Amino acid sequence: METPQPPLIWYFDVISPFAALAVPEMEELCAQHKVTFRPVLFAGLLKAFGHLGPAEIPAKRTQTYRIVQWIADERGIPFRAPPAHPFNPLALLRLLCVRDLSVADVAAAFRLVWGEGRDPQSQETAAALADALGVPVDAGTDTAVKDRLRANTEAAVAAGVYGVPTLAIGEELFWGLDAMPMARAYLADPGLFASGEMARVSSLPMATVRPR
Repeated sequence: METPQPPLIWYFDVISPFAALAVPEMEELCAQHKVTFRPVLFAGLLKAFGHLGPAEIPAKRTQTYRIVQWIADERGIPFRAPPAHPFNPLALLRLLCVRDLSVADVAAAFRLVWGEGRDPQSQETAAALADALGVPVDAGTDTAVKDRLRANTEAAVAAGVYGVPTLAIGEELFWGLDAMPMARAYLADPGLFASGEMARVSSLPMATVRPR
């Protein structure tokens, strides 16, 4: 009897350009596996783990924007940054929490923000996303929808998700665009982390820092 595949959950926030660049890979993954798409508030993850986002670190901002544009150009992905970043993604995230999402829904959201470079805080962009999702533009103001986004974010933190995008395969977390090849390797071989150096580094202790 085959071992059932663990559930796949993709945690994302439209604020992340790396999540935008991962959408084509998620489209390929969805052709072979069932994936649950879970919008979360990246700022909530940062607060929970005491981190700063890359765009909040002055020396890292330009490098971040250059590398995502370079990756997009290398991969032939239409890509245009929004007018300002970071931005408040709440209106769009709440619309994405109105109903269950397909990969096409997620792609539509990222196409508006990072493909066409629209203002993610404008009413026009919210209306365009609502239209793409087939939901009322004011659906994101519903208390139950707001609670769903909050619950998604809290569940992500509880699962150890500290950044976006993160693909969860059961209890294993694959953070970032560059972790997608490893995620595919793990799906092909669930024992990937169970032996050799992979097993050793998976539980590598921190060195004791002795006072000088």
